Amino acid sequence: MKGWTPTSTSSTTDDPGRDARGPAGAGTLLEVGRVGKAHGLTGEVVVALVSNRPERVVVGSVFATDVGELRIDAARPFGDNWLMRFSGVDTRERAEGLRGTVLRARPLEDDDAWWVHELIGSEVFDTEGAHLGTVQAVVANPASDLLELDGGALVPLRFVIERSAGRVVLEVPAGLLDPPSG
Repeated sequence: MKGWTPTSTSSTTDDPGRDARGPAGAGTLLEVGRVGKAHGLTGEVVVALVSNRPERVVVGSVFATDVGELRIDAARPFGDNWLMRFSGVDTRERAEGLRGTVLRARPLEDDDAWWVHELIGSEVFDTEGAHLGTVQAVVANPASDLLELDGGALVPLRFVIERSAGRVVLEVPAGLLDPPSG
């Protein structure tokens, strides 16, 4: 699996990451952010989120990490990132110790959202039933996130007209998927 670009602003922004497993029976976890540098002296850290879902930054939310669970005590926007304070992290030294930590969480339940982890690996067809490839990645793009197919084609999500488990149907303009001439 190629993966995902962490700057998407669509509902598809939780990263499927590796097949991370949480505590026994927790199931697959998604990468939703990464801890950056410490901010100030009281344990705050800069967090780069790869999710645009507000549920991810609510006080009391818990992230699974390789160093154990981290519970949000405080969170506020900070430019394109977030400043967060986690339970038990109350000094700059402890905050610096978290630098680079990957934050994971369970997938959110939202039947209307299109999730990266559900799109990657899906077989792609046109409206006539012709197989166009397999989704390898979802690439962030300001106009529309793009499905990257295994042949290298990039298709804007706006051309998806139908989706079900493991299957995507596209209505693409003539010529969009034609190989370059010349």
